[in-house]
Amino acid sequence: MSERIQRNRSVIDEFRSAAGVVGGDFTGVPLLLLTTIGARSGEPRTTPMTYLRDGERLVVFAANGGREQRPGWYHNLLADPSAHVEVGTESYRVTATVSAGAERERLWTEQVPRTPYFADFETRAGRPIPVLLLTRVAG
Repeated sequence: MSERIQRNRSVIDEFRSAAGVVGGDFTGVPLLLLTTIGARSGEPRTTPMTYLRDGERLVVFAANGGREQRPGWYHNLLADPSAHVEVGTESYRVTATVSAGAERERLWTEQVPRTPYFADFETRAGRPIPVLLLTRVAG
């Protein structure tokens, strides 16, 4: 198992055992767990990530640490926009949409001061960072 997968599992376990609070590098950082269905595997994939609240929606950023390639969960959501989130002690279904234009710029500009390490991700990646909106599914 890769070091990144082991670290994700550790963060997921801590998140679930501590009502959504994670320490270490993530102290004070708003995190959620996003579970998508693998586009190729068809298997559930859970990924911890930072988020921004925008009214009733949750906003996530396909930054992948500033890497050139987009994260797997982004491709999974393009293939199937239905997903599941865990935020704090809440757990519910969402539908993902990709934000564009002025809305995307507003959300990106709002996020960067909250997570300053995002500031150079677009430059390092050589691509715009996709911004995704997660909207709660009624029921």
